[in-house]
Amino acid sequence: MPRNGLAAARLGASLTISVLLAAACRPASAPQTAAKPAPRPQPIRMAPLANLNAHHLVPAPVSVTAATGAPFALTATTTIVVPANNADAARVGDELAKMLRRATGYRFPVSGTDAPVPNGSIVLRLGGGGELGNEGYDLTVDTTAIQILAGTPAGLFYGTQTLRQLLPAPIEAEQSETRMVTAWTIPPGRIIDHPRFAWRGAMLDVARHFFTVDEVKQTIDLVALYKLNTLHLHLSDDQGWRIQIDSWPNLTIVGGSTEVGGGPGGFYTKQDYASIVKYAQDRFVTIVPEIDMPAHSNGAIASYPQLGCSKPTPGVYGGTQPPGVYTGIAVGFSSLCPDSEVVYKFVDDVVREISAMTPGPYFHVGGDEVEALTNEQYAHFVERVQDIVYKYNKTMVGWEEIGKARLRPTTIAQQWKSDSALLAFKQGAKLLLSPASKAYLDMKYTPSTELGLDWAGFVELRTSYDWDPVTYLQGVPEQSVVGVEAPLWTETVKNITAAQYMIVPRLPAIAEVAWTPASVKSWDSFRTRIAAHAPRWRLLGVNYYPSPEVAW
Repeated sequence: MPRNGLAAARLGASLTISVLLAAACRPASAPQTAAKPAPRPQPIRMAPLANLNAHHLVPAPVSVTAATGAPFALTATTTIVVPANNADAARVGDELAKMLRRATGYRFPVSGTDAPVPNGSIVLRLGGGGELGNEGYDLTVDTTAIQILAGTPAGLFYGTQTLRQLLPAPIEAEQSETRMVTAWTIPPGRIIDHPRFAWRGAMLDVARHFFTVDEVKQTIDLVALYKLNTLHLHLSDDQGWRIQIDSWPNLTIVGGSTEVGGGPGGFYTKQDYASIVKYAQDRFVTIVPEIDMPAHSNGAIASYPQLGCSKPTPGVYGGTQPPGVYTGIAVGFSSLCPDSEVVYKFVDDVVREISAMTPGPYFHVGGDEVEALTNEQYAHFVERVQDIVYKYNKTMVGWEEIGKARLRPTTIAQQWKSDSALLAFKQGAKLLLSPASKAYLDMKYTPSTELGLDWAGFVELRTSYDWDPVTYLQGVPEQSVVGVEAPLWTETVKNITAAQYMIVPRLPAIAEVAWTPASVKSWDSFRTRIAAHAPRWRLLGVNYYPSPEVAW
C-alpha cells in the first residue's frame, strides 16, 4: 500500500475509535413517554319523560292528566298480562313484548289471566266506559303498574302505541348492547283517548310504480304507529295492473309488466295479497282495494283490448302511440266500454275474486277523471258496477265524481277536488275527505322539492295540519263525514325511500286531523311534538322531509 493510502487508513480508524469512545462517555437520554390518547367522547343518552304533560304524543290525546310520585320502570322482571282466552288481545300483548325486548334486552313474558297481577306488570284489560267507543283506551301509570283499559282489542293496540311513544325514542332500536337512554321509565298519570273519525287512512298508489310486499308492510307500520286504521291500495291504473285475477290471467302477464318510465313493474299473487291483508289485520288496519274504472284502465285494456272504448293513447314523447302498455303520466284517455256485457262480466269476476280475498267491508271502484264517456254513459256504468259491488257484500267507495250517478245511501264518496262531492252528499252518501290541497302526499312541499307534482299547490307541513274536516265543506255536518285519508300518488315516486320522504311528516299531521278533537289541536304544540319524532324515525330507518317549519 502506498504511504499516502496507509496514512489515510490509519487516520480513518483513529477517528472512528474517537467517535465510539465519545458516545460511550455521554450520559444516556431519558426515555420518551408516549402521549396519552384523548378521552373518547361518550354517546349522549336520552333521558325519559320527567312529567306526563311533557309528552310528545302524535296524534294528541283527548286528555292527559299528570300525577305525582315515582315513575314506572321497565326492568328485567316486568311482565305483560293480557285477558284470558282472547286471541286478539293476546296478539296485542305479544307484539308489545316483541317491540320492547329488542332495545331493553328484557324478556317481558306474556301471560293470560283475569286474576289480580303482581306489581311491576303492564296490564291489558278489556272493559271501560262507553265513551271510549270501539277504538279508545284509558291508560294509567303509577310506580307499581301500567294498565291499558279498552272496550276492544283495537283500543288496547292503540293504547300500546301510546305507551311506545311515551318511552324514549331508542325503544325503536333493534339491539340492547348500545345503551342510548338513562332509564326506561314512564312518569305517572292518566291518558283517556278515543278517535274523532272512524276512517283514518292513507292511500298508496302501487300502479304507477310498483311497491313490493315488504315495502307495503313498511307503510302499514307507519300507518299503525300513528293510529290510522285504513290502507287504501290503488291496484290498477293506465300504467299497470297489480293483483292476480285467475279468471283473467293476462291482467298480470301484460298489465303487470311495466310502470311509469318503462320499469319492470310487478304484481301481487294471491298469496302476496293475503300476506299484506294479514299483516295489516294484526295491526288493526283495514285494507281497501281499489280497481279504478271506467277510466284509468289502460292496464286492463292493454291486457284485453276488447274491454276498451278509449280515446287515442298519448305518446310519452308527444303525439299518440299505438294501443298497448303505457308508461307516461297523462290521465283521462282510457275507458272501459259502458255498453259491453263483456266488460260487466270482467268487472263481476274482478270484484268477486278480490272481495273473496279481502275481509274488510269496502271495495273502491275509482270513478275519477273520465274523458272518453258522456255523462249518461258514465252514470250508467257506475250504477251497474255499484250493483255488482253490493252483490258481493261490500260497501262501494268511489272518488267524488260518482255523485253524478244514483248512489245507495251506504255508498261512500271520496272528496278530492270538491266539484261533485256535494252531489253525493245530497243523495245521503257519506263523504271521505282527501282534499288535494291539504291531504295529497304527492304534492311538492315547496317549489324546490325534487319529487312530486304541484297542480294542487305546494303542501308544506302546516298546510297539511291546519284544516278541519267538518268545516272544510260548507253545509256538510260532522255525521256525514266518515273520515280522512291521505293519498300518495306515485307518478314521480319510484321506491319506498322516496315514498317515505313524501309521506313523513305529513301523514302524522293528517293522523292528528283525523284523531284529535278540534278543541285540542294546536299547530304550535304539534310542531314541538313532531320534532321529537325525528330520532324515532332515524332508528326505524324511515326517510323524512325536515320541514323548516319545525325546529328539529
